[in-house]
Amino acid sequence: MYNERMRDIPIITAGFIIINAIVFLGMEIIGDTESTLYLYEHGAMYWPDVFEGGQWYRLITHMFIHSGAEHILNNMFMLGILGYQIEKEYGPIKYFITYFVCGIGGSLISAFAEMQMNEAVVSVGASGAVFGIFGVMLVMIFKNRNQMGHVSTPRLIILFALMVFGNMEEGVDWMAHLGGAMAGVTMAYILYHPKDDKRFYL
Repeated sequence: MYNERMRDIPIITAGFIIINAIVFLGMEIIGDTESTLYLYEHGAMYWPDVFEGGQWYRLITHMFIHSGAEHILNNMFMLGILGYQIEKEYGPIKYFITYFVCGIGGSLISAFAEMQMNEAVVSVGASGAVFGIFGVMLVMIFKNRNQMGHVSTPRLIILFALMVFGNMEEGVDWMAHLGGAMAGVTMAYILYHPKDDKRFYL
């Protein structure tokens, strides 16, 4: 019974949340996490330094840095809800890989958009990876629609649009949301195969 309960715990999701929390608390103790310069100095995404300065580590470090308590709470709440529902069904290894692919993919899409607009913005947060997990959830729902009852494609598209573009406030990197979600959808279509021997629940 104990082992079964342990298998139900989303270990990868819990690990990501713990790491993000530790990084945030550490940075908050020694500095100001709402300072753009401080975030930049500690690994925020800034495409000129990545592509022109060779600081490729920023593609990963920015995913574990957050600007203020509200920012990290929103992202970790979303990750906890999605991860708890999805990690076991999707598989922890595929989940781990997809999380990083989506976080990096979201930042790259955002960077390319900034290049086209001749902009360079310092950005941080796990939202690209989190929206990637949301993309995985959409593919799971779509691939299991026969087991769940009728789930129409237009409804899934509307849900996708509402989640990705629902927050268009200034300072929100919705291109990273879109890029992460698209990467999640792509990864799940490649890696996720429904289990035919049981009913699917989310």
